[in-house]
Amino acid sequence: MAGLHQSRGPINKLMAFCTDPSLGNMGYAEKIFDFIQEPSLFIYNVMLKALAKQGSFKRVVWLFNRLRVVGLWPDNFTYPYVLKAIGSLGDVQEGRKVHGIVIKTGLEFDTYVCNSLIDMYAQLGEVQFFTKLFEEMPQRDSVSWNVMISAYVKCRRFGDAIDLFRCMRVESKEKPTEATIVSTLSACTALKDIELGKDIHDYVRNNLDFTVRINNALLDMYAKCGFLIDARKIFDEMPMKNVICWTSLVSGYVHYNKLDEARELFERSPFKDVVLWTVMINGYVQHNCFDEAISLFQEMQRQRVKADRFTVVSLLTGCAQLGVLEQGKWIHGYINEHGIKIDAVVGTALIEMYGKCGCIDESLEIFEGIRDKDTASWTSIICGLAMNGQANKALEFFSEMKRVGINPDYITFIGVLSACSHAGLVEDGRRYFHSMTTLYNIEPKLEHYGCLIDLFGRAGLLHEAEEFIEKIPNDNIETIIPLYGALLSACRIHGNVEMGERVARRLADIESSDSSVHMLLANIYASADRWEDMTKVRRNMNNLRVRKVPGCSSVEINSFVC
Repeated sequence: MAGLHQSRGPINKLMAFCTDPSLGNMGYAEKIFDFIQEPSLFIYNVMLKALAKQGSFKRVVWLFNRLRVVGLWPDNFTYPYVLKAIGSLGDVQEGRKVHGIVIKTGLEFDTYVCNSLIDMYAQLGEVQFFTKLFEEMPQRDSVSWNVMISAYVKCRRFGDAIDLFRCMRVESKEKPTEATIVSTLSACTALKDIELGKDIHDYVRNNLDFTVRINNALLDMYAKCGFLIDARKIFDEMPMKNVICWTSLVSGYVHYNKLDEARELFERSPFKDVVLWTVMINGYVQHNCFDEAISLFQEMQRQRVKADRFTVVSLLTGCAQLGVLEQGKWIHGYINEHGIKIDAVVGTALIEMYGKCGCIDESLEIFEGIRDKDTASWTSIICGLAMNGQANKALEFFSEMKRVGINPDYITFIGVLSACSHAGLVEDGRRYFHSMTTLYNIEPKLEHYGCLIDLFGRAGLLHEAEEFIEKIPNDNIETIIPLYGALLSACRIHGNVEMGERVARRLADIESSDSSVHMLLANIYASADRWEDMTKVRRNMNNLRVRKVPGCSSVEINSFVC
């Protein structure tokens, strides 16, 4: 190696070879780099590129800062790798600092660098920054439009992505490429904009080749929008299929409750990764076919496919829905045995499962063990405590949640209001309900109104409950039938026949198929010895072909739900 560091040509070639991911050796490249006394900017750029490609993003930022210390000025080949690393690290402060250096080096309007800045700010979620950058670009190439559309998609600004795509076609000389099509179809999928999706399909048919990426994006769009025949046609015509297209179509069948078609396709797939297994298992869970979900999970183990956190979360959700504790414990054991990290996502599923199975102490233990608790984790424990009769403790947790700076969501308030209802805390319930809009900008949903009606009903405040229902904004009277049902139930409990009759008159003209409402109305009349009116309600049920839904329950026997 003596004197080699002074020979620019050979050392450049050697570094390029060593950093080649298919031929070289990155460890050896770093040793050579450390040996060179005065590495050129080219050498730094080669190292930055190699480190970024292998995901060593902190090392990229460190090396970039070292480059500046030794007196070298970055060029337009340096910044894209550095900006990619910063975006991947999510370091907003570092991103703005490097943006300032870009301006100082006079490369702010270099198209290549500007495109990379837009992509970095998109990864950081800084919409205002990347929008301004794009608007101020003196020149835009096709990559600029593609990066910008992709940036909006990354930040879930799907409408803006579609608007920009339309603007590109009208105002720009640049034609949509494969990258443009794939990003825009993602926005169409998110917004269920099937008309634009079909227009893009026609554009591809007339102007581009149906590549694997484009076919996958079109198939996913049609499947998620419910156009399964179109999705299947694309699938059948694809000359090359990968696990992505198999997964998209199976997922489409699952979502629209075509489980037989989904399973048939699943069995045919030559590619079965953990995602595809999870999609099929989750489909069974979503449609209450829990035994099939467990059976498929067991087959997954026999095939030696290692489950991930999404697989176990899906199964735990099924256990929570059915209250099957033994299965839930078995899955918890699987999580521990296979080293699946109990993060906020898995922990929340465990908290919910144990809470709904009546094991609130286990829920509390899991909750305390989660390092980075998020809104869902706090919400799950609050709802679990409320459900298991520990209303005051649920409200204590809610206060602690706010103290540590975690904002509640609309589900959190269902748990909070439910706790107030079970504990009879009327004033607290009113206060929490109003804080939803005044403090957290959360629009109350039917479930929140229902909790408050239940609270008033339990406390015997029937007139306040009735007035509250009258003030609820609604476009369809059918939406508040459950609230009248809760009020009717309270009237029956408190023996308020007069209000029961008044509420009954409000419901008389509603042809509801909810048997519980009709039965409550009949019981109100029965409690007042109004047998003729009760008979009329029963007769009306027959005329409307409303049948009392029979009760049912499930029991867990030898790990199967019966």
